[in-house]
Amino acid sequence: MIDKIVTTLEKAKQPQSDFVKLMDSFKDPYIVLIACILSLRTNDRTTYPATLRMLELAKTPQEMMKVKVEDLEKAIYPVGFYKNKAGQIIELSKILVEKYGGKVPCDIDKLCKFKGVGRKTANLVLSEGFNVPAICVDVHVHRIFNRLGYVKTKTPEETEFALREKLPQKYWIPINSLLVTHGQNVCKPIKPLCDKCPISEYCSKLI
Repeated sequence: MIDKIVTTLEKAKQPQSDFVKLMDSFKDPYIVLIACILSLRTNDRTTYPATLRMLELAKTPQEMMKVKVEDLEKAIYPVGFYKNKAGQIIELSKILVEKYGGKVPCDIDKLCKFKGVGRKTANLVLSEGFNVPAICVDVHVHRIFNRLGYVKTKTPEETEFALREKLPQKYWIPINSLLVTHGQNVCKPIKPLCDKCPISEYCSKLI
C-alpha cells in the first residue's frame, strides 16, 4: 500500500508550500536549522519571507553570532515569538562556533539539546541538511498516516517511532514534504477534501 501511496502523491504534483520550497532550495544544515526554528508556530507564508530577510543578515553561525538581537528581531518579525527566537538563534550560533567549530552536529541527540530544537526539527536537519535517513513528523504527517490507518498513534513522536519500525527507509526523507504538501492542499485538519484526494481509496477514514 505505501508504495502506491507515495507514487500517487509524487505524480499528483500538488502546489508546494513556501517552506517546502525553502527546504528544497537551501540544503545547508545551519540554514535548515534556523529556518525550522522560525517556522515553529508560524505559518509558511510568514516563515518564508522572514527567513529570506534573516539570511540577508547572516548565513553562517560565525556571521549570526555577531548580529545584534534587535536587528534580527526586526528582520524576522512577525513570526511567532520572534523576540525569543532571535535570542535563541544568536545563542545557538555562538554555541555552534564555540563548541562545534561552527558546524551543525549530525546527531539527533546533540541537536535536541539546543534550546528550541525538538525531534521534528532535528530530524528535518538530518534529512534535508545532511541527506541522512530521518523521519520528520509534523502535524500533517501524524494526521495523514493515522487517517490512512498506517499507524495508530496519539502524538507526532509516537508516530515517528512507529514509522521507524514500519516505513521503508527509502521513504524516510521524502515523506515529510509529500505529506505536508498533501495535508495543506487536500487532507486538511478540518473539512478535508476527500472527493479530490488521489489516495482516498487507501484511507481508513473513508472505508
